[in-house]
Amino acid sequence: MTKGISSKPTGSAVSNGNVNVQSKASSKPTSQVPNPPKVIAGGASSSGKDIKGLTATKDEDFSEWFTQLIQKAELIEYSPVSGCYILRPNSYAIWEKVQAFFDGLIKDDGVKNCYFPMLIPESLLTKEKNHVEGFAPEVAWVDYGGDTKLGERLAIRPTSETIMYDAYAKWIRSHKDLPLRLNQWCSVVRWEFKHCTPFLRSREFLWQEGHTVFATKDEAVTEARRILGFYERVFREMYAVPVLLGTKSEGEKFAGADFTLSCEAFLPNGKAIQGSTSHYLGQNFAKAFGIEFVDEKQQKQFGHQNSWGITTRSIGVCILMHSDDKGLVLPPKVAPTPVVIVPLLFDKGSAEVKNAVEGARLRLKSAGVVCHVDDREGYTPGWKYNEWEVKGVPIRIEIGPKDVEKNQAMVVRRDTGLKVAVALASLGVEIPRMLELMQSDMLAKASQLLESSIVRAESAAEVEKACGNKKMALVPWCGGKECEEKFKEKSGIKSLNAPFDQSPLKKGQKCFACSSVAIRYHYFGKSY
Repeated sequence: MTKGISSKPTGSAVSNGNVNVQSKASSKPTSQVPNPPKVIAGGASSSGKDIKGLTATKDEDFSEWFTQLIQKAELIEYSPVSGCYILRPNSYAIWEKVQAFFDGLIKDDGVKNCYFPMLIPESLLTKEKNHVEGFAPEVAWVDYGGDTKLGERLAIRPTSETIMYDAYAKWIRSHKDLPLRLNQWCSVVRWEFKHCTPFLRSREFLWQEGHTVFATKDEAVTEARRILGFYERVFREMYAVPVLLGTKSEGEKFAGADFTLSCEAFLPNGKAIQGSTSHYLGQNFAKAFGIEFVDEKQQKQFGHQNSWGITTRSIGVCILMHSDDKGLVLPPKVAPTPVVIVPLLFDKGSAEVKNAVEGARLRLKSAGVVCHVDDREGYTPGWKYNEWEVKGVPIRIEIGPKDVEKNQAMVVRRDTGLKVAVALASLGVEIPRMLELMQSDMLAKASQLLESSIVRAESAAEVEKACGNKKMALVPWCGGKECEEKFKEKSGIKSLNAPFDQSPLKKGQKCFACSSVAIRYHYFGKSY
């Protein structure tokens, strides 16, 4: 049976290559291994013990598997503050690649970047009633500056609508000032009291938040849908994860929005996860903050607004979708190091091997492929293979004396384990091709999972059966808040989103969960 994901580190120290990960939050530095055990091919240490990267499997102990993976792959370190996690270089590099990709999309679309303060006066945060009610339980407050009690409490940014819109009201006067389309890359704090989990649910996380103002509803709604399409591209083209696009329920929409659009992914453990959101805020915040403009007819109008964001949770989605019992599996486009070259050095022929490795490195560099040469001494090839598998490097190239004699290298794909011989002279052509193929294969595999996991159902019992079999359900639904809450409380199954392309309902079609008339089809499933 699949278990939930634990927010705690593993219960014992685990060794991985040149890394010794202490399994508690106050761990000592993890890079000090003065005498790493020698490893023979096949993954056994010189003492005969198995040194396989992960000791838990994804199917049998999902929680322990994930906890070990994020530490052994050097993605996460636990901080002294519960629910706040350190993003190590291996995970932050993934975020940088996603950031660069999405930043390029929105800049090409006319959005400009900016930065607003992280401290928000309480008087601003409380201006929009529904918004503050939605976030009040999660707000962290600053009451003191040094030893001096502040005259007004300051909220640590849970989201930036209020502080940004206070400025927008000063900047916007005429229809000529519109549209105003700004984005910022920053961190936010939401003091979760639920089960914190690295990447998936943390008290501080990184994200981007776009905040835009338009003269008309049509312009704003068009942008909200377009941005959701950009998020879909992030998941499909970068993370190799297909997503379901649609509209959230009234109960699940953003606090203060007219409606919320979302990307939902479906994971191999049978749970869905919200990947990103795009909100049409209507004129709710404009009225609360006085964001007005004079239109072409010299009439005063309130602006129509959107907000939209994607977070470092998306890294967790990628990890959970693709990784296996050996460790992390990363799509090449987000991998910090797409290729590692491991020389097989012996007393005889080492000079020739080193020359061949350097030639291979230069060919890959000329082809635009980032690679790392692991020529560390004191570690056997088997040990290095294990380490790079745990860290999810997409392609490993092995070059030894026999390979040099044959003018070839042995190339191994991380996702399939496929090992093939490639001519040294062809590496600059074949490796980019293999990386591209691996990216598309991973997307195809994840897409097949999604397609095979959608079950059409018309009753609560059918939905519960589908979710019990690690699937999700597309159902006729009344859209009622009370209906949604009762079914969630009874079954633990949540609404996900309603697909944009709706099939016609049968005449008089009843809601799957109650006797009311259904108004649309909606996805339901177990969800983070």
